[in-house]
Amino acid sequence: MSHHDHHDHAADGHDMPHEGPIKTPKQLMAAVVASFVVPIIAIILLVNYVATQPKDGAGTAVLDAQAVAARIAPVGKVEVRDASNPATLKTGEQVYAAQCAACHTSGAAGAPKLGDAAAWSKRIKEGYEYLWESALKGKGAMGAQGGGDYSDFEIGRAVVYMANQSGAKFAEPKAPEAAAK
Repeated sequence: MSHHDHHDHAADGHDMPHEGPIKTPKQLMAAVVASFVVPIIAIILLVNYVATQPKDGAGTAVLDAQAVAARIAPVGKVEVRDASNPATLKTGEQVYAAQCAACHTSGAAGAPKLGDAAAWSKRIKEGYEYLWESALKGKGAMGAQGGGDYSDFEIGRAVVYMANQSGAKFAEPKAPEAAAK
């Protein structure tokens, strides 16, 4: 063998022992213990975190009849009213207070204020039918009121109430006749 065939293995690093972070038996024992203790502590902390969250279950108000009924209650309901029965119909003032006052009291979105004769005068000149149709179909920022919570007759009553409070002399609309039996 020639001199060139021998490699200096020590210079290559092949014969050097592997060096790592653990150099003593004491460090090895600490690493082994930590590899068991750290996951156990993590598991205990997770279990405590999950177990301490409040839970609804048996013996709580969540299963009371009222709570269950509230959760399974229908989203909507159908109400059939007799349009010919004056007792079930709202007055113009009641409909105004419930449906119209939000905008017509403050003048929001350009709505004429209740009692503002100047703002209502040109609308009143158009007549009751025009105002009623505008209320039913919507006008400007006001959405259509027809087909909502109130009958067309009740909306008509509210139109008459608002217009008369603002200088008109409209007659109360006639109640619808009872449906043919």
